[in-house]
Amino acid sequence: MSSTTGKPGRPKAISREMLAEAACELFLERGYEQTSVADIAMRAGVGRSSFFNYASSKGELLWGSLDERIAQARLAAESGSSAHEAVRGIAAGFVPDALALAFANADAMQIEDHLEREAALRMWRIAALAAGALRREGVEQTAAEVRGGAYGAAAISAIRSWSTSGAGSGPLGGHLDRALAVIG
Repeated sequence: MSSTTGKPGRPKAISREMLAEAACELFLERGYEQTSVADIAMRAGVGRSSFFNYASSKGELLWGSLDERIAQARLAAESGSSAHEAVRGIAAGFVPDALALAFANADAMQIEDHLEREAALRMWRIAALAAGALRREGVEQTAAEVRGGAYGAAAISAIRSWSTSGAGSGPLGGHLDRALAVIG
C-alpha cells in the first residue's frame, strides 16, 4: 500500500510542476502568505519532507524553471555566447508555467510583494551574466554593468508582459525581442 495515496500500487509520482500546480491553486484560494509548505504538500498528496526534495521553499516552485534557464544562460555566456545570445537563450522554448500564472494572477494570489523581490533578484542575476559576457567582448566595466542591467530589466519585463498578455498565446521570444530592441 502506498503511503501517499492510501491505495495499493505504485506511489504517486511527484514532480516540481505538480507541486507548483498545487501551490498555485492554494495561492488563488488563500493568498501567498496564508499558504504554507505543509498546505502545498497536503494538496499535492505528498509528505512535507518530500516537498523539500523538489524545492527549498514555496517561492522556489514558481521560479525554479527560470532559475535553471538563467544558470544555462550563464554557462552559455561563459562559453563565449554574446550577452544578447545568452539572454535570448532564456526565452527559447519557455512555456507557460507557475511563474506565468503568478504574474497573470498576482492580485488574486496576493503575491505582488514576493514577485517584486524575487524578480529583482533574477533581474540582477541576468544583468550579471550579461555584464560578464560584455566584459569578455571588451566593453568597459561600468558600461558593461549598465548595459547588463538593461538586459536583466528587458528579460524580466518580457516575462511579465508575456505572462499578463496570455502566455499561451505566443512565444516569450517575441516579447523578449521587443524588450531587447529598446536596448539597441
